[in-house]
Amino acid sequence: MSLKGKTAVVTGSTSGIGLAVARGLARDGANVVLNGFGKSQDIEAAREAIEREFGVRAIHSPADMTRPDEIDAMVALAAETFGSVDVLVNNAGVQFVSPVEEFPREKWDLIIAINLSSAFHAMKAAIPHMKKAGWGRIIQTASAHSIVASPFKSAYVAAKHGIVGLSKAAALELAKDKITVNCISPGYVWTPLVEAQIPDTMKARGLTKEQVMNDVLLAAQPTKEFVTVEQVAALAAFLCSDAASQVTGANFSMDGGWTAQ
Repeated sequence: MSLKGKTAVVTGSTSGIGLAVARGLARDGANVVLNGFGKSQDIEAAREAIEREFGVRAIHSPADMTRPDEIDAMVALAAETFGSVDVLVNNAGVQFVSPVEEFPREKWDLIIAINLSSAFHAMKAAIPHMKKAGWGRIIQTASAHSIVASPFKSAYVAAKHGIVGLSKAAALELAKDKITVNCISPGYVWTPLVEAQIPDTMKARGLTKEQVMNDVLLAAQPTKEFVTVEQVAALAAFLCSDAASQVTGANFSMDGGWTAQ
């Protein structure tokens, strides 16, 4: 229980990668602040399950990641409830696909706000608490698209490249404060959201489920296997451990070999 008594704030954590990371940190003893949208009963079930299974406390903040004031309030809520903010995982993200010349300005602004600017605002709010405690871990959910690009995803690729740069700069600033800043860059991760896309893609392209998975979704991943949310969570837990105290400013690929090509 290396995180016993510590507090973790995980954005975009009501499902998928974020929820798995929150659960992984709770398993290691951290109290957690969940964040994100969804059905109230589903969020409450996830929150209650964390408390029941891991013997920690869990609360939910509905903070909108496009609103800096709400992000500040989320971090303040964590500090007021648990007395500290020790781990920050910036995981919230959205996607939109379009050619650059047709990309709606409002979609560009939304993706940059949620995928990049929200991380800055959360870090700005959380770092003073970490400095006061003399310890902290900041982890960003980046993407294979923080290293390579794909067409029609200009805003997403720009945001993910940007969050790596933000993390490197912060890592250097905080190097003597015992606060590390690192990125995890998954390829395609098996989540309910990805799974739900398969039937429509099968119908639209006239493909079997296996063809959609191997030739469409996993076309770029040499292993032809999805990353699991548990694998991402395990890496996040490692980055919070004492064993990773000298790991900072790094970007960890977890993409089945995608970016090795």
